[in-house]
Amino acid sequence: MSSDTMELRLAEIEIKLCFSEDLLEELNRIVYRQQQQIEQLQNELQMLRGQLQSDDSQAAPRDLREELPPHY
Repeated sequence: MSSDTMELRLAEIEIKLCFSEDLLEELNRIVYRQQQQIEQLQNELQMLRGQLQSDDSQAAPRDLREELPPHY
């Protein structure tokens, strides 16, 4: 193999490595943002569950057969 061919192959490998590093960094940022979103949604869900439980404990029991359907 000539030195020109080796240099060309080495340059191509370096380019691929740079793209791979950039892709890895972008994927890490995406995973980090998704984890933040998951944690935010978990907090909101916990808050909503707490509100639902407090509403249920304060609400009087109701008979669904006596309630009007939504179209009335």
